[in-house]
Amino acid sequence: MNMRNTDDQSTYSNRMIRKKAVIDAAIKRADQEKGLLLILTGSGKGKSTSAFGMVARAIGHGMKVGVVQFIKSPSITKGEESFLSRQPGVEWHTLGDGYTWDNQDLAESKERSRSAWQVAQEMIRDSSFQLIVLDELTYLINYGWIDQAMVIDTINNRPPHQHVIITGRAASNQLIEAADTVSEIKDVKHAFRSNIKAQPGIDL
Repeated sequence: MNMRNTDDQSTYSNRMIRKKAVIDAAIKRADQEKGLLLILTGSGKGKSTSAFGMVARAIGHGMKVGVVQFIKSPSITKGEESFLSRQPGVEWHTLGDGYTWDNQDLAESKERSRSAWQVAQEMIRDSSFQLIVLDELTYLINYGWIDQAMVIDTINNRPPHQHVIITGRAASNQLIEAADTVSEIKDVKHAFRSNIKAQPGIDL
């Protein structure tokens, strides 16, 4: 018998037993149920993608889902919208006018933002929605086009079982403080900086 392998197995087993005890105790303490506010922020790629992964997860549980996209334009074909918006129980609104540098009409961009927020408010106040994604909302808050205090107040007064996900760079300290879960996605390397255009299935 290889004594080293036996020692390695014994050490590993003991470590996993201790780890399981810690995790089991943490699971036992987590006895609350509530709707969560999740923030996906940071300069890296994948914030919206992560949110739409949770949309797919929610659909798998038969939940009713709402999505409001504040920046992206209906004129751009996006794989996630093409697929997820056709699923039962999903209400999807793409209400932006494209990236901010595509439209130089400030008044129009502000009006679109406010109209999109009205759609989002109606969803948040509707208790039938169990998950709502507010895609790229942080930008409009940071531009001052939508009042942050109003956003936080609306979300804080939502139906108690409802989950809300906000995506976008530079989430404010106030949003982060209001959230239950915050993930920051870091930009390490991006193909676009090597002059590789956006790829269907990866970026679109």
